[in-house]
Amino acid sequence: MEKMENVYVMDHPLIKHKISMIRNKHTGTNEFRKLIEEIAVLMGYEALRDLPIEDVEIETPIETCMSPMISGKKLAIVPVLRAGLGMVNGVTTLVPSAKIGHIGLYRDPETHEPHEYYCKLPDPIDQRLIVVVDPMLATGGSAVAAVDYIKKHGGKNIKCMFVIAAPEGVKRLHEAHPDVQIYIGQLDRELNDHAYICPGLGDAGDRIFGTK
Repeated sequence: MEKMENVYVMDHPLIKHKISMIRNKHTGTNEFRKLIEEIAVLMGYEALRDLPIEDVEIETPIETCMSPMISGKKLAIVPVLRAGLGMVNGVTTLVPSAKIGHIGLYRDPETHEPHEYYCKLPDPIDQRLIVVVDPMLATGGSAVAAVDYIKKHGGKNIKCMFVIAAPEGVKRLHEAHPDVQIYIGQLDRELNDHAYICPGLGDAGDRIFGTK
């Protein structure tokens, strides 16, 4: 895939290693869930590299000094239900004060297009950095719909984090929202005829929650 502005594919060995572990069909629910959370921590560390900071006065045991702390309204983490829930704890490990919103989308089994059934975002959404999380970016339809909805509610500063992604989905999301930063743990080969990522890891929601 050609290099695109605002698209970042992770190259950290720990992320690569943990993604290989979740690909394995023999990895059980408990381990899969923990790994998704750990990958979200590692990816979040990179995605939040440009958080705004400001100097505040701190009293150390030795003296008073000016020291940098995160500034502005609290970060908003918005998982795309339901699989995105598996990444939330990873990001809140880094930023415990973050607010959490939710967007519920389901994919039509025939057309593969997304339909929204739930949306609740922290207020005021327009003043927050918003991180949309979903383990998989396949066709890109759900991600585009989620960002559309956030922008419609006033969200401006948006990042998206996906553990694995197909080139087709990255292209679609980037073309629809070129201003949104896209962070990807691993870029996979392609989508198959059923819109599943190949080689992929199966259905992330089923594997996180132990459903079939």
